[in-house]
Amino acid sequence: MVGQRKTPWKTAVAVPTAVIVLGFVGLAAVAPRWLSDLLKEANTSVVNGLGWYYSLIVAGFVGFALLVAFGPYGNITLGPDDEPPSYSLVSWFAMLFAAGMGIGLVFWGVAEPLNHYASPPPGTPAGTSDAMKAQEAMTTSFLHWGLSAWAVYIVVGLAIAYTVHRKGRKVSLRWALEPLFGRRVRGWFGDVVDVFAIVGTLFGVAASLGFGASQFSSGLDYLGILKSNIWVLLAVIAIITALATCSVLSGLDRGIKWLSNANLVLAAVLALAVLLLGQPLFVLREFVQTIGDYLSNFVHLSFRTLPFQGEAGESWLGSWTTYYWGWWISWSPFVGIFIARISKGRTVREFVAGVLAVPTLVTFLWFSIMGGTALWQQLHGPGGLVSPDNKVDNVNALFQVLEHIPASNLLIVGFLILLVIFFVTSADSAAFVVDMVATGGEQNPPVLTRVMWAVLGGGIAAVLLWGGAVSGGEDLTAGLGALQTMTIIAAAPFSVVMVLACLATLRAFSNEHRQRLRLENRVLRREMTEHVMGKVTEHVKESVAEHLDGQEITVSEESESGDKTRKPFRIKLSRRRNRTSE
Repeated sequence: MVGQRKTPWKTAVAVPTAVIVLGFVGLAAVAPRWLSDLLKEANTSVVNGLGWYYSLIVAGFVGFALLVAFGPYGNITLGPDDEPPSYSLVSWFAMLFAAGMGIGLVFWGVAEPLNHYASPPPGTPAGTSDAMKAQEAMTTSFLHWGLSAWAVYIVVGLAIAYTVHRKGRKVSLRWALEPLFGRRVRGWFGDVVDVFAIVGTLFGVAASLGFGASQFSSGLDYLGILKSNIWVLLAVIAIITALATCSVLSGLDRGIKWLSNANLVLAAVLALAVLLLGQPLFVLREFVQTIGDYLSNFVHLSFRTLPFQGEAGESWLGSWTTYYWGWWISWSPFVGIFIARISKGRTVREFVAGVLAVPTLVTFLWFSIMGGTALWQQLHGPGGLVSPDNKVDNVNALFQVLEHIPASNLLIVGFLILLVIFFVTSADSAAFVVDMVATGGEQNPPVLTRVMWAVLGGGIAAVLLWGGAVSGGEDLTAGLGALQTMTIIAAAPFSVVMVLACLATLRAFSNEHRQRLRLENRVLRREMTEHVMGKVTEHVKESVAEHLDGQEITVSEESESGDKTRKPFRIKLSRRRNRTSE
């Protein structure tokens, strides 16, 4: 009977997911240009029209994270009370960081600050100095990759970690909404939420995989090893997918854990090399100053919607801030479910501090080293990173910066290896998350189905790249661009689910907090009663001892419920010695 209930529930999630994924991929492969242009128009309407809404709710997510961490709910354990964490702090941090935004850091660490420097936000005064524009570029990059991004992941991750590890539910987004909707999450509403989670995860990872493969092949071209073309791109995706499959077969405690730890070490070594071989004093000064500028202007920047800049303001926000908020929201099911799975045994305060503060500081340091070095080269070094028409070569910007640092070729090879490992961990963890949801929330889904999802993610990227090549255009990533745009559009309805998840989590925390207070008060009353009764009994014995000699009496005491019961105990007293037996 249990099996009969499970089967249609899985089908209700798997079939719509397959129809959406295969239908969209087929259309993008056949007509990538047309679909890309169509979705760009739709995305412009959605992003520009909802920019104010995205800014408002993302700022609210930061407030939610701080509230649950530093409020009365911080000591709640995401699992049975006093249970130790499943993973060490280093392994836990490495896995959540690699899954969260590792690929993007490699791609945008240099490119984004240069873009903001070359094209500042509308409304920047005409006479602004290059140094001031560079500082604003770093602060804006911190905004997009800092507290706000990780707070988005916290909303989903915390809600699922609580329902799974504390309440014993399956790994599924639907259960995060149970405190608000009750049993209704078992029906079609919960199915829709899970479908969104799987589709968003597959599309987001496939798009990142395709764009990352483009950067990897460009790096090979930059080194003169292989010229970038469609066949190289397809070969790169095939290799990465094969490596991800091997990681899947090795299991969560080996594949993802080991690769994430190795990736963290390699990223630290490369960042340290760029720092020491580049401009260490400048970078460290800029790192400290930009943190201060970011914190002092955080509220202002978080609510910046540029209403007085007209279409130029809408366009800039749609290309950067609003786009990032939508992208983090679209990735939140994948990253949130994954970090929830590996966070058993952490308290709410530990969870928020680990997911919010530590990755943010490391991300800031990464951007300061990579982006700060790039800006120094542009302002005080050889220059040439920004073209005369204020354009930046996003794909090759990293390699252009490394070219002016000693041991440049060795560093480029190291970054290409880093990129591959980030791809593998993302593809593996994405397959893990998708399979957990697709199998009804199993925390250890079957290996074969995880392999299937890993291969499907790589297959989606490969098909869309091939479609771009067949269409004859110069941009092979047109189909991937359509996929990425579709993911951002899908973030709009899912953002409503995230708002509801915040309310549901606060309600669940509040209920548990009240129950804990009642229990603590009950224990306190019992202890006080026992203490007072002990004092009274001792006082009675001392008083009786002064007046009686050698007699036996019976004393009744009142129970906790208020009922008087005859609870006899005999006191036999003597002027020479008091003996009491009960």
